[in-house]
Amino acid sequence: MDPEVEKVVKEAKSKMKKAVEHLADELARVRAGKANPRILDGVNVDYYGVSTPLYQIANIGTPDARTITIQPWDKNVIDKVEKAIMDSNLGLNPSNHGDLLRINIPPLTEERRKELVKQIHNEGENAKVSIRNARRDANDKLKKLKNEGTPEDETDRGEEEVQKHTDEYGKKVDEVMQAKEDEIMTV
Repeated sequence: MDPEVEKVVKEAKSKMKKAVEHLADELARVRAGKANPRILDGVNVDYYGVSTPLYQIANIGTPDARTITIQPWDKNVIDKVEKAIMDSNLGLNPSNHGDLLRINIPPLTEERRKELVKQIHNEGENAKVSIRNARRDANDKLKKLKNEGTPEDETDRGEEEVQKHTDEYGKKVDEVMQAKEDEIMTV
């Protein structure tokens, strides 16, 4: 395969892979009714005037399926950690035990499960749009290469390769979404 065509195909594949990884990362933050420290990934704490991710200033653990514990390394910031979690719009209420915060994860209602499934489908559709955009960009670059004199059979092979990757990563998006949906709908 022509080196320029190969470069375009690799770039498209890389973008598609990143779209799937981003989806998996976003879905890991969706609360599925059981304790998962990743739901706190977006929480930042005002740590001596600096907005700091929670995981950088505390140990976060899950002693059981319905509890998350947070133990700040600096005991003086436990109130700020508690406030940051309550202000994070995650719907979590930590209970303060002096040097440790406990968050009990309530079971999800049927209505909330359905809302989360819709959210998952929206995230999945965004990932698919990113994959299709990567395909479109790659095909545009391949057409430009063809116009610049790259043999047509090379650019056609490149387009086939890009389409193969588009299908492959589209299936991966569906698999990631289905796995998260199953996790949420399991009572």
